[in-house]
Amino acid sequence: MTGVDPSRLDDQQLMKELETIHRTRHDTLLYGSNDALRAHNERMAQLEGEYLRRHPRRLVAAGRTREGARERNCAEAVAPGAAAS
Repeated sequence: MTGVDPSRLDDQQLMKELETIHRTRHDTLLYGSNDALRAHNERMAQLEGEYLRRHPRRLVAAGRTREGARERNCAEAVAPGAAAS
């Protein structure tokens, strides 16, 4: 494993690590070697797993669920462009 064990990071450090790994994700996917992508996947899973362990009851936005996405798609089909904001 590379990096500090996520369980040893305080909340602020964990969030900074998560922000960094999410910011670099696209470039790693497009331009990284297979080894780099594999390491990125493993580290992201470790960090996200630790976040979820610490925040099992985190706020989940209705639009980020399957049901919410379906409702959004139905509303867009009825009135295309009406929900733009």
